[in-house]
Amino acid sequence: MTRVLLIEDDKAIVENLCAFLKGEDFLVTAVDGQTKALHKLEEETYEIVLLDVTLAEGNGYSTCTAIKAKYEIPVIFLTALGDEFSVVTGLDMGADDYISKPFRPRELVSRMRSVLRRVGRTSHIIEVKNLKIDMEKALITRDGEELFLSALEYRLFLVFLNHRGKTLSRGQLLEEIWDIAGEFVNDNTLTVYIKRLREKIETDIQNPQIIKTVRGMGYRMEA
Repeated sequence: MTRVLLIEDDKAIVENLCAFLKGEDFLVTAVDGQTKALHKLEEETYEIVLLDVTLAEGNGYSTCTAIKAKYEIPVIFLTALGDEFSVVTGLDMGADDYISKPFRPRELVSRMRSVLRRVGRTSHIIEVKNLKIDMEKALITRDGEELFLSALEYRLFLVFLNHRGKTLSRGQLLEEIWDIAGEFVNDNTLTVYIKRLREKIETDIQNPQIIKTVRGMGYRMEA
């Protein structure tokens, strides 16, 4: 899991963001001020920092400067100060990205992963059982052999991949893949695509080990 240091003094944001990021395979440590943040960085290794400008102790700009002076770690500002001056100031301090509140959690995760890729802190290759997924090339191999998925099959696979270990209802799956590539997706179509996807990724379609059926609830990709 990617280790994240969240420097934020709003308890509601901390609680909600920690819960969301945990579901996206991030391990989050949260502190509310500059001194605590710098102590954590001395004690532990983190791949990325999420930083508010207004803190209980210190401020985001000075904290960013202190982090960048000592550590080669990407920093993303999360702040309600979205005016041009604040954004430019943050970037001039060395921040790798600047996201204004309120923000959409999925967009935040996407931008976190983009920053991590840019600085070489994350691999493009993800492994699930005997599958290897090259996220940069949109390539899936099983035991070294390339699998050929349609656009909607690949989109469906990514939905499962992004929610590994979570049970997804049919309704949730339909919301995620609705009308991709101009195709109308209904409940029956979803059944067909899950069957086709399993035929391509599973070693034994009668006993699926990657995308499992959770009776009465939906489907889950094993973590």
